[in-house]
Amino acid sequence: MSGFDLSLLEHDNLGGTIYQKLCEALMKGAFKPNDRLKIRDLAERLGTSVTPVRDAILRLVQDQALVLRSPRDIRVPLLSRSAYLEIRDIRVNLEGLAAARAAEKATPDQIDALEVLLRHNEEAMAAGNTALATELNQIFHFRLAGIADMPVLGDILRRLWLQMGPLIADVYGGAGRTMIDHHYPLMEAIRRHDGPAATRAIQADILLASGPILERIDAVSQGPASTPRALAS
Repeated sequence: MSGFDLSLLEHDNLGGTIYQKLCEALMKGAFKPNDRLKIRDLAERLGTSVTPVRDAILRLVQDQALVLRSPRDIRVPLLSRSAYLEIRDIRVNLEGLAAARAAEKATPDQIDALEVLLRHNEEAMAAGNTALATELNQIFHFRLAGIADMPVLGDILRRLWLQMGPLIADVYGGAGRTMIDHHYPLMEAIRRHDGPAATRAIQADILLASGPILERIDAVSQGPASTPRALAS
């Protein structure tokens, strides 16, 4: 096409790739609340220039996944109690719907894959590998929306987990069995293709996990300001 600048397309593609990588890092808990992200450090780690990283950061600010205090002060926010409760209540309804639909549609191979994820999550927790356990937990929840074949719902959950991921990761290691126990009755319901039971199990999982998360939010809001943790280069 005459006059079409291919460099613009390449820039957009690179920016989109960087954005997706940062989204995955936030959802899987690679960053924690109040972490400070440095654009130049991120660019070096990702092997790119600062421009696509800056563009991705601005998109994440629009997603409310990051806070831009100044061009040199970009933070992972700590959700307020009210914001967390709103997201939790939305998740209870949407993930309940996804679990019910997944229970109705799940094939034997998909059920086996969920069981493998759950087993690996147990192993990661037993080994004290909180980062891996947090990631596997996020994958497990998203896999339900995938099995349910509800891509619109999955996209909504992705935006919610962009905001939730760092907070879940912050408490995951100290919350013990709270973060995983209800995955077992959920799996039993899916094996029976029992949609209502699957809904109850995932909703109980989300509500039970809200205990330590709310404790963390309250402790930070009531205690002295914590020292921000800059992203390691």
